[in-house]
Amino acid sequence: MRKIGLFYGTNTGEVEDTAKIIKEKMSEFSIDLNNLSDCIDDAINKYDLIIFGIPSWGKSELQDDWEDYMSNLNEYNLLNKTVAIFGLGDQKQYCQNFLDAMGIIYDKVLENGANVVGTWPTDGYNFEDSSALRDG
Repeated sequence: MRKIGLFYGTNTGEVEDTAKIIKEKMSEFSIDLNNLSDCIDDAINKYDLIIFGIPSWGKSELQDDWEDYMSNLNEYNLLNKTVAIFGLGDQKQYCQNFLDAMGIIYDKVLENGANVVGTWPTDGYNFEDSSALRDG
């Protein structure tokens, strides 16, 4: 069984808590949790299957750990890898930029050759704009 690398950045602990829930719910898979604040630059190299977790962090901004790690999301590390992304955000307080950070990560991994998988419907959400929104 191939290992899955779940990488997350967090300031408040909520994304880390969600990463642990994902690992628990997907217990039939071998998932390694990786807090970006503790990762070496090439940590994603040992995984072909990757999950990225990121909080919303202002308009078109990344959480600090993601900002520091972005240069490692390049073709060398991502080409032909399969990536899923989850994001946490506040649709009420940040309705004009709901989950923008997730959109930034999506664009970066797609640009560098990763196969991005997974979508989630927007039904039930109430926001004005999001760079994470793709094809409705």
